[in-house]
Amino acid sequence: MQSSNVPYQQEFESVRTRYIKLAVLVVLAGNIYPLIYLRQNFEESILESFSLTTTQLLQCYSMLGVLYMVTYLPSGWLADRVSPRKLMSFALAFAGGLGVWFSTYPSFSAVMIIFAGWGIAAGLTFWAAMIKATTLLAKPSEQGRFFGILDGGRGLVEAILASIVLAMFAHYTQGLGQDTPDALRKVIWVYTGLMLFLAPVAYFVLSDPDEPVAPEALSDQSVTSHQHDAVEGESLWSQIKEVASHEEIWLCGICILTGYQLFWATYSFSAYMQNHYGLTAVAVGTITVAKLWMRPIGAISAGFAGDFLDRERVLSGLLLLASIALASMVYLPAGSSTAALLGIVLIVGFLTYAVRGIFWSTLESCDISNKVKGLAIGIISLVGYSPDIYLPLLNGYLLEQYPGKQGYSIYFLGISMMGVLGALAAWRLKVMVSRKAIS
Repeated sequence: MQSSNVPYQQEFESVRTRYIKLAVLVVLAGNIYPLIYLRQNFEESILESFSLTTTQLLQCYSMLGVLYMVTYLPSGWLADRVSPRKLMSFALAFAGGLGVWFSTYPSFSAVMIIFAGWGIAAGLTFWAAMIKATTLLAKPSEQGRFFGILDGGRGLVEAILASIVLAMFAHYTQGLGQDTPDALRKVIWVYTGLMLFLAPVAYFVLSDPDEPVAPEALSDQSVTSHQHDAVEGESLWSQIKEVASHEEIWLCGICILTGYQLFWATYSFSAYMQNHYGLTAVAVGTITVAKLWMRPIGAISAGFAGDFLDRERVLSGLLLLASIALASMVYLPAGSSTAALLGIVLIVGFLTYAVRGIFWSTLESCDISNKVKGLAIGIISLVGYSPDIYLPLLNGYLLEQYPGKQGYSIYFLGISMMGVLGALAAWRLKVMVSRKAIS
């Protein structure tokens, strides 16, 4: 009787182990990006503390985006050859060390160097390693939920941390009467300390690729990838051409490009509400932090919906709805109440996070071997995350050329139109997948 339970126990251990590894990835991902994108909740406070202009801050993010673009392909190549735990551990330690320097409020040129270092840490050594580790943990039938849990879970981590640091910031500024720079420095210390703590956790808890935690998951994936094992002996350029020859790769990239643009637009909500609706920094911070709580709800629900319904169909619908919701921000009257602003921001947040939670699961539909999956991730990222380069510059240009609400209106509506294009790309991918299934 005991021996008959062995397969069940092994399966249980495998599932439990995979979800533990996923939980670790969630915590790691939820801690490396909040400091880099601190402007989402504290843009005006950053400008005051560092004595920067809006244009200078956007230049930092544009330069960060350039570095991401330059490192995406090398990041994918690296993820195929170096253990994800080593790459992510290094990224957290390096980004945390730069955070210590950032907390001293150095000059603009030094801030540019810090952002360059963050670009290397998050772009070259962290990103592709995290995506590949996740896709190898999940079975083909679990891709949606694993990526939904990854994005939603890291969003939950970010929301919890953001709620804590916002309460701390409000306590120091409003309760104790400290000035903004002193309170913001304590926020930076919290994020920095967590990254430095998690660096060794990543190294010792995660496993190497040659220590698979779910053999059945890897074997399932190898069956669906048509066994392109021969690419291992090919040159890097040959591998790039092989991956780039798949139309599905480009459709996946367009889905991520347009979905990421929709998400990027939400970074402007903080300054938009503070400047054009008369909200205080704390009120704006409260609304944007509330938006962060939509991430676990939207991403995880979209991930499971994609697995049980149809990944591409769900993604297409979400992209369309998110585009409509973002466009509605333009037509919200200037005298709108805080409750109305909160409501529309939460809807936009839910939909954009739902898109983010499911768009990477379309990688499973691209029929790519595990041996070059990191490279595929790099190519898709090169296309999908290009907004990191041009959107900050476009945002700054529009606000300078069309001051006030008009600049934001053009910005939001343009991104909404691109979201519709993404919905069409997701539908095209669905049609291709359906045809292959029939044949």
